[in-house]
Amino acid sequence: MLDKIAILIAVIGALNWGGIGLFGFDTAAFLFGGQMAVLSRIVYALVGLAGLWCITLLFRGREEFSSAAA
Repeated sequence: MLDKIAILIAVIGALNWGGIGLFGFDTAAFLFGGQMAVLSRIVYALVGLAGLWCITLLFRGREEFSSAAA
């Protein structure tokens, strides 16, 4: 369950970065009051932590994935 939440948060962060790169629009900053607002920084930190957690997915064995999916 934690893996799925981390992937979801990482995807949301990736979409935000895509918006910044393509359109110059930071959705998190827009929704939460600017880049330095406390809520925005919490969102950025959660995305960063989720990304770090997702790195562990790269190093897990296939057996662990199949047993977790069931």
